[in-house]
Amino acid sequence: MVFSPSLRLGSNFLYWIGPQAQLVVTEPELIKEVLNNKDGNYPKIDIEGFAKKLLGDGLSSSKGEKWANMRKVANHAFHAESLRNMVPAMISSVEMMLEKWREHEGNEIEVFEEFRVLTSEVISKTAFGSSYLEGKNIFDMLMKLTVLVSRNVHKIKFPGIR
Repeated sequence: MVFSPSLRLGSNFLYWIGPQAQLVVTEPELIKEVLNNKDGNYPKIDIEGFAKKLLGDGLSSSKGEKWANMRKVANHAFHAESLRNMVPAMISSVEMMLEKWREHEGNEIEVFEEFRVLTSEVISKTAFGSSYLEGKNIFDMLMKLTVLVSRNVHKIKFPGIR
């Protein structure tokens, strides 16, 4: 997404998860500052419980030296040349989606589901060299796991009581 100065995404806001404050940043310049985080002023939250089981100890949840090492390994995938090589697969996936939409002309389309499938198709093609249909079972299981985690993430947990 390209941010323009006239694009208004809403105000920054603060919310609380128990005793921990969460700041939602919507201003592009502040987002850049947080993502750069060279001085470590914006620590990641500690992920616990079901969310930790879902995300594991990967790039999105690790910290410090472990994060730096994982970032170096993943970095090559985000170079301009690597991304440029992914464009034909992305275009192909969007064209497939649009062709499917043409068949439903005049009828309602569940856009959330369509974009979920599009994202899965692009990931399948660019990362694994296959199609969404070939890995559909895995994506379905990931979706079920995500629903389970989201249902349980805000349940109150008392020490010693499960």
